[in-house]
Amino acid sequence: MENDIYQVYEDEIHSLEEEIEMLTQKFENNEQESTFYSDEEIQVSGKSHQGDSKWHESPPDLKPELECLKSDLSFLMKFTGIWFTNYSKETVEKTGNKIIQKHRLSGNCCSLPFQMEFQLLEIQDDESIPAVVTDLSIIMECGEYSDLSKFVSCAEEQGSLLQFFRSLSFFAEWYEHRKCTFQHFKAKYPDIVRLPAGSSGDYLVIRSHELSGFELIIVWKIYVDEEGRVTPVLDLLPRIPAQALEDKVTTVENGPQCFRSMLHLLGIEASIENLIQSVSMEK
Repeated sequence: MENDIYQVYEDEIHSLEEEIEMLTQKFENNEQESTFYSDEEIQVSGKSHQGDSKWHESPPDLKPELECLKSDLSFLMKFTGIWFTNYSKETVEKTGNKIIQKHRLSGNCCSLPFQMEFQLLEIQDDESIPAVVTDLSIIMECGEYSDLSKFVSCAEEQGSLLQFFRSLSFFAEWYEHRKCTFQHFKAKYPDIVRLPAGSSGDYLVIRSHELSGFELIIVWKIYVDEEGRVTPVLDLLPRIPAQALEDKVTTVENGPQCFRSMLHLLGIEASIENLIQSVSMEK
């Protein structure tokens, strides 16, 4: 009888040992996965700990680190001009060590708002393989901005987030510079300067009151090449009426070359200023 009782205990102990071994093996196999949680799991976990005051308090040693990260993020947003307003993600696929997540975010760079959606493929067990961005879709209000439309199409084709944000920062900087420059000259010379496409357009028109039909059109494009390099390109297009004098025609025909030389010597604003003053002082 006593031996039977011991046998029962031994069987129970053996069963528990097997269960512990199984759970240990399961834990080791899923150790890496334990660091990934969905938003729903985080919310449920947070609710289950509402009664625990320690859950709501950040460890003292993490608070300075959190403040430092916030400060760094604020600096980066001010430095690049890129501000994120909304962000969400969802797990599309999770098989073995492969995770595919869909990310959605929106924000603005200077005065250019944007939205994007993309999938991110990660291989957990191989740090040598970088995460791969696929199905990148960018929504921006391109409208009449042909430069911006080409830039967005190029970024979607290449699927490089780093290149997109870096190029977007430079593009937006030149875009704002062009816009402010056009607004400045329109306000300073309202009777001479016209902006047919608005201050956000890519050209400015200087017209002469002394010679009807005579105009100088300053075209200011912002190009983005396949490698994401942003380059502003300015040129001068004269519009000459048929009744213009011969000496005047010769001078105007050499205008584009002279304008490009002025850009190198004086810069954009000073070159436009000189053109406007030369037209306004013509007799």
